[in-house]
Amino acid sequence: MSRETKIKRNPYAKQIASKLEKLVDVMHTLRSEEGCPWDRAQSLGDLRQYVLEETYEVLQAMDQSNLPALKEELGDLMFQVVFLSQMMQEQNAFTLLEVLDTVTKKMLSRHPHVFGSSQAQSPEQALQNWESMKDKQKALKQGSDRSILDGIPLHLPALQQASMISSKVVRVGFEWETEDDVWKKLEEEFREFREAQTEEHRAEELGDILFTMVNIARKQKINPEDALRAANEKFRKRFSKLEKRVYEQNKQLGDLSLAEMDAIWEEIKKEEKQSGAGVSPA
Repeated sequence: MSRETKIKRNPYAKQIASKLEKLVDVMHTLRSEEGCPWDRAQSLGDLRQYVLEETYEVLQAMDQSNLPALKEELGDLMFQVVFLSQMMQEQNAFTLLEVLDTVTKKMLSRHPHVFGSSQAQSPEQALQNWESMKDKQKALKQGSDRSILDGIPLHLPALQQASMISSKVVRVGFEWETEDDVWKKLEEEFREFREAQTEEHRAEELGDILFTMVNIARKQKINPEDALRAANEKFRKRFSKLEKRVYEQNKQLGDLSLAEMDAIWEEIKKEEKQSGAGVSPA
């Protein structure tokens, strides 16, 4: 059976194609001589910040399970893809058609357990198939000098980079035997941090601590980037509650001692635990 016969038709495919065509035409018009001066003035470098902003706004909508916002932000992110593709078309580099063709071929080739003869009965096996095919494709492109760490974007947040590096190297056996070994390594890194004599050395050791904690997260099947983002949001909400309570007393934060602020903080945590809104002891 050919790959094409296995592809299931999305019931909205025709409508999606029509809407995408209209968006592409809108973007083409905006960049034309009769279009928008701002859109025409943008360069590849100018759009970088907007791609980042839209990506993080998508993540925020996902974290908040805000589906109306997610719908809107996905559209904004898609617009950036169309914008960039239009610019590349103008430079005779490639078109959105080639972008779509490339990603479709990639998805077909990297899912041999769906569109080929390979088997995958679990998410782990599916991931293994994906990584195996990805490695083969990269080896053909880059030759024998390629590293398994090639392809990890350097502009990713450092915590996410560390997570990807950790996940990559364990696939070739560069791994602690047990989770206890990772905890021992973390204790060692904390000791070296406390013993460091210079700011530079302390910064280095702190980096080692964070990297080791990423490995603990991997062992526990926790995404450290998601976990830290959730912790940030939890802190923001609690601190906002603290501020509100202080202001309700006609006081400023600077009027309270650390002990007084900590008492309010603990009260907020207790209330969250009782209501089920935040059961973490952090």
